[in-house]
Amino acid sequence: MKKIVVSVTGASGAMYADLLLKTLHSLREQVEVSVVFSATAKTIYTQELQKDITLYDFQEFSDTDFYAPFASGSAQYDALVVCPCSMGTLGRVAHGVSNSLITRTADVMLKERKTLILVPREMPYNLVHIENMKLLTLSGAIICPANPTFYTNPRSIEEVCQTVIDRIIDLLKLRHSTKRWGK
Repeated sequence: MKKIVVSVTGASGAMYADLLLKTLHSLREQVEVSVVFSATAKTIYTQELQKDITLYDFQEFSDTDFYAPFASGSAQYDALVVCPCSMGTLGRVAHGVSNSLITRTADVMLKERKTLILVPREMPYNLVHIENMKLLTLSGAIICPANPTFYTNPRSIEEVCQTVIDRIIDLLKLRHSTKRWGK
């Protein structure tokens, strides 16, 4: 059973977070999931999706709760996915600014050499964004931009977004079925 934290920041792209939580819920025999929303993320989520946040049966922690188990490496969490990841959060993580539970957890993942997946949705990138992504990549993080694929012939916005989620699930090394290139 993998212990995974999903953090949602205020970047546009709440559908990605919603689909990620839904997909992880369908894989609950493989994962234990904890969720952290930034204050802005909750506003963006309800604005973009026009519905209340769906947590399924996952435990939510406040972004100010530094007593959450995954705020320490001793809790042995396996991964953190920040989806969507604002460039502000990405920059704070790149420079070791642990001023929230989200950024502290990212710092823990890096120092413990665990899986850290950042899913930036913003674009275009400026040089600061690129340098921050380079620094994080060199530190062991995975930058997984929310760039969908189209060889699956998606027929809805949700299906387009799901292609990004399927890639995240692959990066977490979880078993799932999805359409793959060449098959």
